[in-house]
Amino acid sequence: MNPFRWPVRIYWEDTDAGGVVYHANYVRFMERARTEWLRAQGIDQVALREATGLGFVVRDMHLDFHRPARLDDELLVTVAIKERRSASMLFDQEIVRGDVPLVRAKVRAACVNLDTMRPAQIPADLFPPEFPFT
Repeated sequence: MNPFRWPVRIYWEDTDAGGVVYHANYVRFMERARTEWLRAQGIDQVALREATGLGFVVRDMHLDFHRPARLDDELLVTVAIKERRSASMLFDQEIVRGDVPLVRAKVRAACVNLDTMRPAQIPADLFPPEFPFT
């Protein structure tokens, strides 16, 4: 399956005084891409919370920085499911400029009851069958 792709342009607010993207902003870009990936799957996070009390939170993240992004760069953030368990998903994410990888990440998102913050099983009907459990 091809990874989901979400475009990002770099603005002054994303950079330090030298015009280089501040490292924490890559995490924001990846979060937004996962949110847009959910939308592309037909999942409305507000409706999910209202109907079930469930949501997704980052459980673990590993970032590998390769090259910096700079002011006015056009980037693509990718999202691909590497593994799906009953209460979590492991994503491979990458931020690229053209064909050049800038940041690679592994992100585990856990499904939780948002009132108790306890792990919860991902509803079976939330994702299409091509996203099987492992």
